[in-house]
Order: sequence, then structure tokens, then C-alpha cells
Amino acid sequence: MTKQCVCIVSGKVQGVLFRDFTCRLAKRLLLTGTVENLPDGKVKVIVEGDMVKLGGLLLQLQKGPILAKVKDMKVDWREPSNLFSNFKILYHGFLDHF
Repeated sequence: MTKQCVCIVSGKVQGVLFRDFTCRLAKRLLLTGTVENLPDGKVKVIVEGDMVKLGGLLLQLQKGPILAKVKDMKVDWREPSNLFSNFKILYHGFLDHF
């Protein structure tokens, strides 16, 4: 069964390669969607795919990469939008380009 999951991850999740970690893992699991830093220091993940693979991704996101310290993760399940063809990192701020 295919679903969409929107996650807001908080803690020490910016500047610790959390987006890269998420992107590599999602691609390995053949999931689609996006990951982006939010202005408040959190990370937003929108991911679509098989429920079993989504569950595996969520377990890994709770741990994060070695330098991260995940404090909380809010998860919202939705019907898939089918708007994504791959998984990518979204960049918004000036410093995100360096």
C-alpha cells in the first residue's frame, strides 16, 4: 500500500548532514519526495512510497546521522499525491548554497 508521510524533525538536525542522510536513505529505499531545512531549525520531510519502506525510513530518521540529536518527530500520514518522480533536497537560504 502506498502512502505519503510528512515528518517534522526537531533537535540538532541542521548542520549535521541530516538532509543528505535522509536523501540517500530514501533513494536506497526507492521512495520519492523532498527534505528541507525550516527557518525554525527543524527539518521537514515529505516522502511517498510503500508503507513497509516508509516505516524503515522513519526508524532511521529517529536516529539520524551520527552528529544529529533527534529530539522529536511529528508524523502525519496522508494519501499519496504522486507529484514526485524522485527524492531530492530542497534549498532555500543563501547559506544552503555553500
